[in-house]
Amino acid sequence: KALHLSARSGGTEGSGATVGSARIAAKKAQLRSSPRPKKLEKLGVYSSCKAEGACKCNGWKSQNPPPTPPRTDQQPNTVNLLEPCRSCSHTLGKTRGRWMLTPNKSTSPYSRLATAQHVYNTLLSVHRFHNFFFLLQLLRKCILQMGKPVVEAQESPPFEKPSIEQGVNNFVQYKFSHLPSKERQTIVELAKMFLNQINYWQLETPSQRRQRAPADDAAGYKVNYTRWLCYCNVPQFCDSLPRYEMTQIFGRTLLGSVFTVMRKQLLEQARQEKDTLPPEKRTLILTHFPKFLSMLEEEVYSHSSPIWSEDFLVGSTGGQIPIHTGSPYVTKGGQKRKPSEPIPHDETKKLRIVGDIPMELINEVMATITDPTSMLGPETSLLSAHSARDEAARLEERRGVIEFHVIGNSLNQKPNKRILMWLVGLQNVFSHQLPRMPKEYITRLVFDPKHKTLSLIKDGRVIGGICFRMFPSQGFTEIVFCAVTSNEQVKGYGTHLMNHLKEYHIKHDILNFLTYADEYAIGYFKKQGFSKDIKVPKAKYLGYIKDYEGATLMGCELNPSIPYTEFSVIIKKQKEIIKKLIERKQAQIRKVYPGLSCFKEGVRQIPIESIPGIRETGWKPVGKGKELKDPDQLYSTLKTILQHVKVRGTHQNAWPFMEPVKKTEAPGYYQVIRFPMDLKTMSERLKSRYYTTRKLFMADMQRIFTNCREYNPPESQYYKCANLLEKVFYTKIKEAGLIEK
Repeated sequence: KALHLSARSGGTEGSGATVGSARIAAKKAQLRSSPRPKKLEKLGVYSSCKAEGACKCNGWKSQNPPPTPPRTDQQPNTVNLLEPCRSCSHTLGKTRGRWMLTPNKSTSPYSRLATAQHVYNTLLSVHRFHNFFFLLQLLRKCILQMGKPVVEAQESPPFEKPSIEQGVNNFVQYKFSHLPSKERQTIVELAKMFLNQINYWQLETPSQRRQRAPADDAAGYKVNYTRWLCYCNVPQFCDSLPRYEMTQIFGRTLLGSVFTVMRKQLLEQARQEKDTLPPEKRTLILTHFPKFLSMLEEEVYSHSSPIWSEDFLVGSTGGQIPIHTGSPYVTKGGQKRKPSEPIPHDETKKLRIVGDIPMELINEVMATITDPTSMLGPETSLLSAHSARDEAARLEERRGVIEFHVIGNSLNQKPNKRILMWLVGLQNVFSHQLPRMPKEYITRLVFDPKHKTLSLIKDGRVIGGICFRMFPSQGFTEIVFCAVTSNEQVKGYGTHLMNHLKEYHIKHDILNFLTYADEYAIGYFKKQGFSKDIKVPKAKYLGYIKDYEGATLMGCELNPSIPYTEFSVIIKKQKEIIKKLIERKQAQIRKVYPGLSCFKEGVRQIPIESIPGIRETGWKPVGKGKELKDPDQLYSTLKTILQHVKVRGTHQNAWPFMEPVKKTEAPGYYQVIRFPMDLKTMSERLKSRYYTTRKLFMADMQRIFTNCREYNPPESQYYKCANLLEKVFYTKIKEAGLIEK
C-alpha cells in the first residue's frame, strides 16, 4: 500500500481508493448492461418465492449449483428461467425476481439490483470483519422490502464532539494563527493532508489491537471499530449504505487510539517514497509534516488541551467567534433551537452594547496589520523597540537555532549518554550563575530522579534551564534553579524558558508554581507573572517546599486557556488592533466639514446638535446623563442601583441572572454567548472599583439582558424576566440622574 501523500495534497498519482472506486464502477456498469434473465437470476438468489403463500423458500437455488459463488462475468446464456428451484421446485422466471423488476415509488429496479450486487461484494469481504454478518441480513431485508437500507441498533453519527476535523482545525488556530498568511497556508495544507489520510485509514481489528496493546480500552475500541465498519468502511464499496467521513463523525477517542501507529507508519512510508515525491512537496512532507505531527500528538494525548473543548472560540483571523458544530442548543427553559433552522427576523436585531466593536471592523483591521506591505511581520530580523522580550527567542526556536527539552536522571532506565551530558552542562550553568549555592547541593538536585529540568539547547550544548520538582498530589510545582549562561542573556531566553515550562505544566494539569527568589531574582519572577500573593493554601505546601534563608516566597497561578509561548504575540497583535482603531477614530474626528451657510440666509440660531460633525466628536446635549466625577459618589450610587436590582428581583425577575450560567444547565451556552455577564460578577467588579464610569456599569447590565434575549426564545420565561428587570434597571438609573428622564 503506497502512501500517496503527494497525490492527496495536490499531485496527480492515483490512490488505492481511486482504483477501488473504478473497479466498483465497472461492476455496476456490467450489471446495468446485463440481459433480463441475468438480472432475474441475480435478484432471485436473494428474494422469497411468490408462487403461493405457503411457500417459505427465501432464495432461489439452482439444481446444479456451481462449486464457487456465482460470478458477475458468467455468460448470460447459462441462465434458464424455467429451471426449478432445488428447494421448493418452483421456477425462477415466474415465481422469483420478476416482480422486483417492476418500478415503484420507493426504489428503482436498478437500485435493487445494485443492492443485490452489494450483498455479493459484502459476502466476498465479510470474512475480514469482526462479527459483521448482520450487514448481509440488512441488505437482504432491503431487497425484500424494496426500500433503502437503514443501519439499526447503532447510535447515529456523529459519535463524539468536537469531531477530528474540528479538533485539527482548532489545533491549527491554537498553535499557528500568529504566523504570516503564507506560512499559515502551509500549515493548513498539512492539516488537509492529515485529515485525508485518516478518512482512508484502515483500522486494525479488535483482536489485532488486543495483541499489540492489551492494556488499552478494548471494549471502547470495539464499539468504535464496529461504527467505522458500518458508516465509513463498508459503504466505500457498498454504496447502498450511507457513507460518512471518518473525520466528521469520530472525535478525540478514536484519533487517540490510532494516532501513534498512524504517525509512525506515515513518516516511515514518507521516507521510503521521498525519491518519488515532487520537489515542491518533498520539503513539505519530509521537513514540516513530522513537526506538525509531533505538535499535534501532544494535543491529542494532553488531558487539558483546549482544542478538544466545545468552548474553543478562536476564529480564522485570530479573533474570538463562536464555532457552531451542528448540535442543538438547549435553552435554559428546556426548549431547543438548531443552528440550521432559520432565526426569526426579530431575533436578528441585536442591541448594540456600549464598547462593542463590529466584527467586520475587526476583520478589516486584522487584514491591515497582517499585510506585510503595511506592517512588519513577525519574521523580520529588524525587531522594533517595543518587541516582546521573548520575540527573538521564539524566532530562533522556529528556525531550529535553539531547542527545549524536559530531561531528568533515572534509576530505572539505562542511562542516555546525551541526557547525562546535558545534565552535567546544566550543573555547570547553575553553579556558575548561582555562586551562592553550594555546588554539591546543585549537583544533588539536578541528578535527583524526583527533579526534572527544562533545558535550553543551542548548537548542541546547554546554555540555560529551569530545575523543578512536581507535586501532583498537592497541586503545585517548586522551581528550584533558574539560570541562563551570562553570554547568552538579554536575548529573551529566560522568558521563553518560563513560557515553555508553563505550557508543560498545563499539559500535566498542574496550575501553580512556587519558588523562593533572592533579591536579584525577584524582578525576573515578577515579569513572569509571579507575586507574593500565594494562591496555594499553606497546608498544601508546608513541609514540601524547601525554605531558603534570606529569600522571598513567590507564586504564580497558570491559566490553562492561555498559549504562553505565543502570549506576547497575541498581546502585541491586540495592541496593534487598538492602535489602528484609535487612528481610525482620530481620522474621523479630524475630518473637515463644510462651513455653515444658513446664517447668510437669515437664520438667527440653530441647535448645536445640527452642526455637521458635532455628534461624531462624542458631544451630547445637556440632560442626556451626567457623569459623576467623585469616585466615592459614583461607587455609592452604582452600589445602590445594583442592590435595588438584586433585591427587587430576587423573588421576581432577577433570579435567572444572579450567578454565571452553568454548562450543565445550558449546553452550548458559551458557544453562542461570546461575553457572558451576571449580577454576581458585577458585584465583584463594583467591589474592586472596576466601574470608573457609569458607561461601564450600564454596558455590563445591558449585556445581561442582551445575552438572555440572544440565547432564549421570546416565549421563554427567561426572555420575559430580562424585559421586566431591564425596566426596573432603567427606572432606577433615571431616578439617579445618570440618564435623562
